[in-house]
Amino acid sequence: MLVSIIIFFIIFGVLVFSHEFGHFIIAKSGGIRVNEFFIGFGPTIWKKQGKETLYSIKLLPFGGACAFETLDPIADEKQEYDERSFINAPVWRRIATLFAGPFANFIIAYLLAVILVSFSAWDFPVIARMTDDSAAAEAGLLVGDKFISVDGEKVYMAGEVTLISQFAKGSPMDIVYERDGEIRQTTLIPKYSDEDKRYYMGIYLGSYGRIEGPQALKYAWYEVRYYFKTTYRSLALLVQGKLSKDDVSGPVGMVKMVDDTYEEAKPYGISAVILTMMSLTVLLSVNLGVMNLLPIPGLDGGKLIFQFIEVITGKPVPVEKQGFVTLIGVIALLGLTIFVLFNDISKFMR
Repeated sequence: MLVSIIIFFIIFGVLVFSHEFGHFIIAKSGGIRVNEFFIGFGPTIWKKQGKETLYSIKLLPFGGACAFETLDPIADEKQEYDERSFINAPVWRRIATLFAGPFANFIIAYLLAVILVSFSAWDFPVIARMTDDSAAAEAGLLVGDKFISVDGEKVYMAGEVTLISQFAKGSPMDIVYERDGEIRQTTLIPKYSDEDKRYYMGIYLGSYGRIEGPQALKYAWYEVRYYFKTTYRSLALLVQGKLSKDDVSGPVGMVKMVDDTYEEAKPYGISAVILTMMSLTVLLSVNLGVMNLLPIPGLDGGKLIFQFIEVITGKPVPVEKQGFVTLIGVIALLGLTIFVLFNDISKFMR
């Protein structure tokens, strides 16, 4: 477990640093003053004062921040902030600065995905076998058929087909597939499982192959896109009440995830461990980017809402209102963090 904890901190550190550095570099390049750039929370264990920015590392390795002026809920005059403050920067510069954090996570995810695709096997959406009473077999599909698209959505990896099938409602699905080099089309009607409370296509997918040369650039995008779709569709399931609280994990749950992944990959050697952890990092980096773009007060997405209101109305949202809403959001997020932490711990104690 100690090795897994160390790996988790490395992964988490990379994700947090890249996210905050995205904010930092765009703010600095746009002339916005950054008061402090820090990784972690709690007591400061290392710090260095730059020309105008304090760089620091804090004791608890969870999160970090690129700190601008605090938006005071009781302030009512924008003039209290000087010309290099975030609040007085042009609105599109503020938007770019806020978006840069999640965007940096997407960039890191893509760069890691290029390496991952170049050195590991790709799981193509090819039918490996079928279940008894398979809906796919009734639609005329055979073992060895390769999916091209499902309901107009192009697919390039087995996981994409599985993800789409998880949202199947029982209505006919238009399938475009390849057989012996020929493109064909059929209609598949998924079957309902009373046991699992969901619809199935009745197939097992998977055919591994290598992606060569420059093709890795394209397939790395498919990898990132898959994790992006996995994240927002999982959020949709959560909102619809189809996921329980046990399906949500915080830092403790992620350590367990890293440990399980590490133990599965360890028998296959150090290269398998590195590639597997890299794949997990791609997933978590995309997840962090998407989650931060949600329109929730306290997150980048919530702050972006204020900026877009200003773009639409031509008037900035008053500082005291921004500060108050952000404060409420931070308190709510802190409460959610505590809930998830105790939920993670309770799962391990069962």
